Formats: sequence, structure tokens, C-alpha cells
Amino acid sequence: MTDLIPVIPIKPPKALLRPIGKAIADYNMIKAGDKVLVAVSGGKDSLTMLHVLLHLKRNAPINFDVGAVTVDPQIEGYDPSHLKEYMRSLGVKFFYQSQPIMQRAVEHMGKVSYCSFCSRMKRGIMYATARREGYNVLALGQHLDDLAESFLMSAFHGGQLRTMKAHYVIDEGDLRVIRPLIYARERQTAAYARECSLPIVADSCPSCFQMPTQRVHMKELLAAEEKKNRNLFKNLLTTMRPLLNQEYYVRASDVEMK
Repeated sequence: MTDLIPVIPIKPPKALLRPIGKAIADYNMIKAGDKVLVAVSGGKDSLTMLHVLLHLKRNAPINFDVGAVTVDPQIEGYDPSHLKEYMRSLGVKFFYQSQPIMQRAVEHMGKVSYCSFCSRMKRGIMYATARREGYNVLALGQHLDDLAESFLMSAFHGGQLRTMKAHYVIDEGDLRVIRPLIYARERQTAAYARECSLPIVADSCPSCFQMPTQRVHMKELLAAEEKKNRNLFKNLLTTMRPLLNQEYYVRASDVEMK
């Protein structure tokens, strides 16, 4: 094993720390003594979230621990293995789970969509890892853009008012799932990733990027609309608040969008 040069992280800007810190406080996401396992795909969002949570760990008034997990579904064109060395350079306890999810998905094609099957498989692997290693919280990296896209997809194609939850307890009752980036914009995570030269894995799911999807269409739709309405995402956040998770909601004040 070669000697590693420790990574000196760049402090996240206030414009990014503010919405993330507010979301954590609003939904009581992290409590004293929590062990938070960050789901790291290798994309800009999950890596940015990891760095922000590490910063908060160093500076927050409460003590909590942060580890990371990556699930490698063994898909051609997706290789996150370099994250092992990167996590060691950060001093982060890292769990790398390589599973033949692609092969299993092919065997089940026709019953469920590949993306749905893969998502459930990866989530199950992360739950099992958290339990085995003693983590009680799983942090996922979806941001406000993701929530807005899910909201529109559910309304347009499912006839329901739904989006991703901010903070919830899984059915088994032993793990909490949090999304600290729900007030942050995708452009903010992209900017931080560029500034820090984060080791991003291109196309964190190549199979999903091979053809246009409903989510891509919603992203394009929202981008076009935001050009005409600069308050679009702030308004959408207000609309989605009752759907995020009332159980853990603390304050209803609007978040400042920058």
C-alpha cells in the first residue's frame, strides 16, 4: 500500500452550507450520537454531501460519526473503485459493496423495470451494511431539483401529489433515512464539485443514461420554465413542503435560494 497524501477539503461556501444546515435543523435529521452512513454513488451530489457532512461533523455543537458506502452494481462503464483510495485519503470509514445487480436485473426483466429493481437492490445492500456496521442513519444525496422532478413525474404520470421524503424511519423501524440536500440546488453541488476537483464517476448509472427518460424530460421542462420564473424552485419547495415529512418538520419558514 502506497503512502497517501491526505485530502485537505475546501470549506463549503455559506450559500451551500446554509440550505443544508437549515434542512437538517428543520427535519431534525442528525442527533447527538448518530452514526451516519453516506450513500456515495461517485456523482457530484453524493460526494458534495459527504464533504458537507464531514465539515459539519468537525464544527457542529453535537457529536456524530460519518461513514460512507458505495454499491458497485457491476455495470459496464461504471467503475467507482477509485473511491476506495479517495476515502482513505479523507480518513473516512468506507464500505465498498460490489454485487452483480446488472446480472440479477436481466434475469428479472419483464417483471419490473431495471431502474426500479436496481434501486431496490442497492437500497437493501445499504440497509444491510448500515445494520452490520452499526450505523443508524442513511444519508441520500437527492437535492431540490430531484424533488421537483419527482413531484412533476408523480403528478403528470401517476396522478398523485408525491415526492421524496426528507426524513423517515424505514418499515423495520431500525434505520432512519435522511436527505440533507433537499433545499440545495444541483448547480450548487456541481459548482462545489468543480472547485474541489472531486473524483466524480462519469455517468453513475450508464444503463440509465443510454436513452432519454421521463426524469430528463422533467429536468429540461423545469430549466426552460426557470428562465421565465426565477422563483420557480422556491415556489415549488413551498408547494412540496406538506409532502416532505410532517413527522419531523420543525419550522415552516422559507429557505433563501441562492
